[in-house]
Amino acid sequence: MKIKAAVLRQMGAAPPYASSSPLSIETVDLAPPGPGEVLIKVSAAGLCHSDLSVINGDRPRPMPMALGHEAAGIVEALGEGVTDLQAGDHVVVVFVPSCGHCAPCAEGRPALCEPGAAANGAGTLLSGARRISLVGQTLHHHLGCSVFAEYATVSRHSLVKIDGAVPLDEAALFGCAVLTGVGAVVNTAKVPMGASVAVVGLGGVGLAALIGAQAAGARQIIAVDLSHDKLVQARGLGATHTVNAGQPHALEQIRELSAGGVEYAFEFAGSIPALDLAYRITRRGGTTVTAGLPPSTATLPLAAVNLVAEERTLKGSYIGTCVPSRDVPRYIALYRQGRLPVDKLLTGRLALEDINHGFDLLHEGKAIRQVVVFD
Repeated sequence: MKIKAAVLRQMGAAPPYASSSPLSIETVDLAPPGPGEVLIKVSAAGLCHSDLSVINGDRPRPMPMALGHEAAGIVEALGEGVTDLQAGDHVVVVFVPSCGHCAPCAEGRPALCEPGAAANGAGTLLSGARRISLVGQTLHHHLGCSVFAEYATVSRHSLVKIDGAVPLDEAALFGCAVLTGVGAVVNTAKVPMGASVAVVGLGGVGLAALIGAQAAGARQIIAVDLSHDKLVQARGLGATHTVNAGQPHALEQIRELSAGGVEYAFEFAGSIPALDLAYRITRRGGTTVTAGLPPSTATLPLAAVNLVAEERTLKGSYIGTCVPSRDVPRYIALYRQGRLPVDKLLTGRLALEDINHGFDLLHEGKAIRQVVVFD
């Protein structure tokens, strides 16, 4: 079938993206689903820093590629062997398909699925197939999704069925921002009720972590960012304190607010200075969690003796250490109860043709989560 999709031919375009136009809206050919695959009509797709890091070249991917990895939509057609979904079902797309058989999957850690990671790196679906082409040239899939498009063919293992009453433009955020941010708090760190927490980096994922910490019962939530507007929004979402990281004595201010350091610090900015700050504001015996994705060449200088002498923990969190089939329905249920106000993270809706401008807003820190909406 012929569909419109946002195609990235080359990484490294310079902003403003509305002028350099790294993403071109093309009419591409989408093949029907093969065995174990599903065709979905995309309803909404979120703009994420993980997309931006491919556009700017921080996270190299095979080119050319149909971009987009955070979305919700409606099942249109089923490939051979898919029996647990039907046309009309509402689904959230998850950007790491889990095979269910490798060692991490067998250990209950599908976010670390080895065949899923290999397929994502190669730009294919979990089966190794590519289902998108343009004038006879095969296009790569972005993280098995490629959802900046009217329709997408994906692995069944990339989908989670959801309650049909949830607005799909809001449901899209559960596939990345919410899974990653809330999951870092409740799965990776396992923040207990009454703990002190700091969140460094208040994009969509960071603010999702903030509302996750509030839902978990943290007694103190210190929001840290360079943007005054984001700090104001953090206050409205439950932060007990806010600190501008650009202030000369931000580190000392956070330590003073938390009586020497927080028990759990989370970093979502994807920069080494932000991760260093998060580590330094963590108290003795505390835990620092990072879900930011800096360039692959970035390294963190660390006084290793402190890990022992202060019993410190530094942990990575990928997709919030999630089990998508378990966590997406749980988080949606909490959202519907008003305990995870995910709708407040959604700051803009735009047409596919305006996607480059949307990435300018994201790059400039003027948006939390925007979604491309489709009729």
